[in-house]
Amino acid sequence: MFPDYPSSEAFAVLAKDPVLAAIISRGQPLRSSKSEDLYYKLLSAIVSQQLSTKVAAVIFRRFTGLFPDGYPHPQLVLEATDEVLRGAGLSFQKIGYVRNVASFAESGHMMHATIDAMESEDLIRHLTQIKGVGRWTVEMLLMFALERPDVFPVDDLGIQNAMKRHYGLEETGKRLKLRMLDIAENWRPYRTLASKYLWQSLDNTPK
Repeated sequence: MFPDYPSSEAFAVLAKDPVLAAIISRGQPLRSSKSEDLYYKLLSAIVSQQLSTKVAAVIFRRFTGLFPDGYPHPQLVLEATDEVLRGAGLSFQKIGYVRNVASFAESGHMMHATIDAMESEDLIRHLTQIKGVGRWTVEMLLMFALERPDVFPVDDLGIQNAMKRHYGLEETGKRLKLRMLDIAENWRPYRTLASKYLWQSLDNTPK
C-alpha cells in the first residue's frame, strides 16, 4: 500500500518504476515542510552549510536569538557587527553570506508573491545572484520550502549514493549524472517526491 500523501496520482506514476515502488513501500509518509518565508529558510540553509544537522541547529538558534522575537529581519542582520555574529558561531565567510542574503531581501527581491510566480529555473538564476548561494541550495528551497513537484538535484551526493545503491549504478562523474537523469525521466512530473524517498532510504534527508 502506498501512502495517501502527497497524492495518489503521484504515487501511481512513481510506482511504474519497480525499484522506486519498493523504496516507497518500505518508507515512511512524508510531512509537508512548505513555507512562505523563503528569506528565513535561505538564511537557515546558509548557516547550515558544511555542518552536521545538530551543530547547524544550535548555531542557527543562537543566530536567531540575537534578534527581537527571534527573527533576523534584514535590516537588523545588516546592522549587526562581526563580533556579535561571530559570537553566535558564524564564520567570517558565513557572516558575509548572511549579509548578502539580508541585503538581497532588503532590496525587495525575495517577496513571496514574486518568488512563487517564478519558474524553477528562473528562480535558481534569480537567487544564485547572491554570493554564497549555489544551485544546490536553491534546489533544496524549491523542494522543501516551496514544495515544487518536479525538482531533481542530480549533484546531491545523497541522491547519487541512493541511486548507485538501489539501481546498481557503477558510473562516475558526468556518466553517472547522465544515467541518473535518464532514470529520473520516468518520474516526471514528480521527481521531488522520488528524491525525498531516495534520501529517506539512506536516512539522510536534507533539513
